[in-house]
Amino acid sequence: MQDRIPDGAARELLAAVLEALDIPHAATVGDEKVHDRILLNRVMDARIALEGVLCRGDDPGWSADYLRHRLIEKPATGYRAWGEGR
Repeated sequence: MQDRIPDGAARELLAAVLEALDIPHAATVGDEKVHDRILLNRVMDARIALEGVLCRGDDPGWSADYLRHRLIEKPATGYRAWGEGR
């Protein structure tokens, strides 16, 4: 199965998309609103990056870098994550 994992720029783009989507679950119902807003913003950024590569022919490496830059601008903070102490 390992031989099916893409390398190079395509792998970097997939890793960046995973980074965008892999945020901790909210600790409480009250934290869900913030969590969901953050996740929705990250889903949109990931979608834009993927669409750029698949529909417009953007370079996957550039798209991965751009997506990571967007994630830095909008960190997954402002809510308590599952497993965090009070």
